[in-house]
Amino acid sequence: MIAELRTFGSGWISGGASIVLGAMGFGGVLCLLFPAELTTPELRAVYPMGVIRGLIELVIVLAFVMGLVSIVLRRSKVLGLTGLALTIGALLLGGWQVPVSGPVAKSNYLGLDWFLLDLLMMSILFVPLERLFARVSQPVFRDEFATDLIYFFIGHVLIQIFVFFTVAPATAFFSWARHPSVQASIASQPLLLQFFEIVFVSDLFFYWTHRLFHRVPFLWRVHAVHHSPRQMDWLAGSRLHILEIVIVRAVMFVPLFVCGFAESALRAYVVFVALHAVLIHANVRFTFGWLERLVATPRYHQFHHASDGESIDKNFAVHLPWLDLVFGTQYFPDNAWPAHMGIAGDPVPRNWWAQLVYPFQSEKREEKAAMTP
Repeated sequence: MIAELRTFGSGWISGGASIVLGAMGFGGVLCLLFPAELTTPELRAVYPMGVIRGLIELVIVLAFVMGLVSIVLRRSKVLGLTGLALTIGALLLGGWQVPVSGPVAKSNYLGLDWFLLDLLMMSILFVPLERLFARVSQPVFRDEFATDLIYFFIGHVLIQIFVFFTVAPATAFFSWARHPSVQASIASQPLLLQFFEIVFVSDLFFYWTHRLFHRVPFLWRVHAVHHSPRQMDWLAGSRLHILEIVIVRAVMFVPLFVCGFAESALRAYVVFVALHAVLIHANVRFTFGWLERLVATPRYHQFHHASDGESIDKNFAVHLPWLDLVFGTQYFPDNAWPAHMGIAGDPVPRNWWAQLVYPFQSEKREEKAAMTP
């Protein structure tokens, strides 16, 4: 049997889009049905429900249309029929017209709404940019796209769990370091100054934590998951092992907790991180001139992800490249891009579950391989 093409006009892109959009529409309807269990309280309080319902309707309609297009264009109807099934399921549950009665009771929750909104916004912003200004020619639904979508999903849906493991260690072990007078002084500064201070402090702590992940063997096996994508795009940066998310966020939260920055400055930083982290992994050919020496860009960070010899274990800072310059770990040749992404030899498995257990198994496998004649 000859494999069907995955090029534009083959029905592959429209079929994949139908499934993704259909799943998003289905998830949006579930959020309307179970707001206490599936939506984030901070976001729930500010939703313009008319706009939200309109977005769910638009996504469902687009998924249905894309599914039909795929069925017409493609010999295999699996993609299109799957997308249609998801849209029909969303409509049978009530679609965008599901009533939401309030007030919504407090409960433990999964951040499904945050996942859906962020996925929609980042797709709208970065997919066109990567198609128009791609550095490397590759399809939207590249190899391992589904694996990275799982990481994106987990990183958003388990937000309450990650927040707990971020806040709990700081409050349990570093409350003694908080001084009300110091915190009041910091919080009284102009918000823009606080924002820049947060960027500096968090990146300084991230820099040294990041270096440890490259030096300590077990931590490297955890971090190797993030380095394993062989193709970079806006979704690739989401590939983070759960242990890395917990450790890095917990460490970076400590100085912010101790300093007591204003909540609005912290929120601005969260928005900045959400966009910047996606941008520096994106498949775009943008260069930023002199700004590249002050703020990490796709070209700068992707040297860190390269398997090319000179760039390995370089460029640890995620926001401020001059930290690497100060600590002697910068590699940033002029007018150049890395040639190969990933890890030499591709030691990390390709699916999500295998990557989850990889840090705990790889050492034993390496020892067994070394003993084999």
